[in-house]
Amino acid sequence: MTDTLVTGGTGYVATRLIADLLASGMPVRTTVRSLDRADEVRDAVRRAGVGADGLSFVEASLTEDAGWAAALDGVAEVHHVASPMVQTADRDAVVVPARDGALRVLRAARDAGTRRVVLTSSFAAVGYTPKAVRDYDESDWTDPETPGLPAYPLSKAVAERAAWDFVRDEGGGLELVVLNPTWVAGPTLTAAARSSLAFFTGMLDGSLSVVPRQRFGIVDVRDLASAHLAAMRTASAAGRRYLLLADGPTMTFREVAQVIGVEVTEAEGEDPPPLIIRNDRAKAELGFRPRSAIETITETVASLRELGLA
Repeated sequence: MTDTLVTGGTGYVATRLIADLLASGMPVRTTVRSLDRADEVRDAVRRAGVGADGLSFVEASLTEDAGWAAALDGVAEVHHVASPMVQTADRDAVVVPARDGALRVLRAARDAGTRRVVLTSSFAAVGYTPKAVRDYDESDWTDPETPGLPAYPLSKAVAERAAWDFVRDEGGGLELVVLNPTWVAGPTLTAAARSSLAFFTGMLDGSLSVVPRQRFGIVDVRDLASAHLAAMRTASAAGRRYLLLADGPTMTFREVAQVIGVEVTEAEGEDPPPLIIRNDRAKAELGFRPRSAIETITETVASLRELGLA
């Protein structure tokens, strides 16, 4: 078993990770919802200056069982970075695909005899339950019963809990490592501004002139990809979760706009309280050495402009 699988190959994080794996000389298999999108992934990888000869594709969706046995056949290592993107007020319509998709991947990995799965979760599964002092590390969990919890952090908390429970109760010898990145930014290899990048394009083109009053951490997509590689090769990482964010203080959308050089107005309300998110474990155990938030923001904008997305 030598192949590595990356789920959700067309995604912002997945394309960066695939490029890094191929650059290291490792053949990569990736899942796409339609094989018609394979060239989209190849083009993204080539934007990183990497050849796509070692890249292969399997059609599979996180919302269906079909395709996953083939996707995992002969695969020793899985980077599960895909997550269903569902825009709806129906909380179950967001939570169920996220949870069931993670379980589909883990079940297929176990059945295939895969050694380890590195799962991209989120800070949303860690720090969305209020604390008197907002100081978070890997021991913290977002409680699904938190009053008023939005669907996205709820889905991340439920999906990650389900993943850990599955590996404990039904995983056999399968190892799991979970990465919990904060807001992901950084240069994109995709031809569209997806996910968190939409905030950048909105601020740049003026369509997002009023921003939420929110404080958060930022992590560079390149550092997240590097953490995936480290989490896969570090034997002691099995059974651990890791918060990932850039060094320095957490930021607000208004502070991000100031770095970009645009004017925005904050929505009405109280200023968000101080927020500390700790990346000590990732540094000590994975050798995580993140870029600064300022560098990440600046290079995100440069990337979007170079690709004609802003």
